[in-house]
Amino acid sequence: MSSFRQRKIIHIDMDCFYAAIETRDNPFLKGKAVAVGGHLDNRGVLCTANYEARKFGVKAAMPTALALKQCPDLQIVPPNFKKYKEASNIIKEIFKEYTDLIETVSLDEAYLDVSQNSSFSNSATLMAKDIRHKIYKETGLTASAGIAPNKFLAKVASDWRKPNGIFTISPSDVPNFLPLLPLNKINGVGKVTNNKLNSLGLYKCSDIQNFPLDLLEENFGKFASTLKNYSYGIDNRPVITEHIRKSLSVENTFGTDINQKSTCKAMMLDIIGEMCDRIQNFRTKKNEIAKHLFINKAFVKIKYYDFKTITIERSFPRHVFSDLWFHGHINDQLRDIYNTLFDEGLNRRESPIRLLGTGVRFKDPNECQDLVPAQLSLF
Repeated sequence: MSSFRQRKIIHIDMDCFYAAIETRDNPFLKGKAVAVGGHLDNRGVLCTANYEARKFGVKAAMPTALALKQCPDLQIVPPNFKKYKEASNIIKEIFKEYTDLIETVSLDEAYLDVSQNSSFSNSATLMAKDIRHKIYKETGLTASAGIAPNKFLAKVASDWRKPNGIFTISPSDVPNFLPLLPLNKINGVGKVTNNKLNSLGLYKCSDIQNFPLDLLEENFGKFASTLKNYSYGIDNRPVITEHIRKSLSVENTFGTDINQKSTCKAMMLDIIGEMCDRIQNFRTKKNEIAKHLFINKAFVKIKYYDFKTITIERSFPRHVFSDLWFHGHINDQLRDIYNTLFDEGLNRRESPIRLLGTGVRFKDPNECQDLVPAQLSLF
């Protein structure tokens, strides 16, 4: 922990962001269980739910039909991402008043490295309080904040007193705070991983500290070293101001399940066309980062009536990659790749389909020097 004693990281997490915006803009919803997402007749799923709804077990990514069974009085509002983006932009401008080192995780979550900001008596906690005050003043929305020497601990801290809370874990707090921290409070430890940890007699960070690393690796692979480091409060990740996109995709959830292959085929042709257009638009953006991403694989996604999903992917032939990316040609070979993958997927299972999707995965630009034509430059 010594190398991070001078670091000051603030994690800001907006409280039920989408639902909070809808409640703010519609007084009728105040005090009611509210969820944002697709309606029942559209085979929708929920984006988020407020705390009143969560008391009934309603949560993000839950099918709307199931959410209504658990909470019959649930108020479902269709998403308005333009409005959410506008609020998010206001919040980001507030962040910029404190630091240029801002890592945006999503519209409603961000890390701020304020290590070089000596205002507020050099107190990151006072800065976080001021940030929360300005967010509420300018948007009418509440945020939870965590302050700590690194991103892992800041995330834990922001969750500690949600909603509308603030919590600080100072370097001197770590030796006493971490040993008793439940492992399910660690970001990345979901229900399945937590159950597996519990089966090994691991429930809190002190258990991980005393558990042999080689046995952790046998059960959790690469995540084992992360667990071990986190158990001591060690996190070397910097605040990253720009993220490199790893994939680009298009998908469509149907109003009713599709049974016939011919109908699926027609739907997939539309999705492939939309995907090709999206690749073209993305490639021609005036965005230097986008221009230096390299397509590595193509994939198709099929989700069945029972929510079981298959994804099939293939590496791109080099000549297709060159025509598509460097010359901007959306050619028949690309469509043929998607059709081949889709046909393979259809032959794997004879069941009604609720969702079809296509996409591409990008390779790290640093690993693609040999793919760049001699007359082109990455920089």
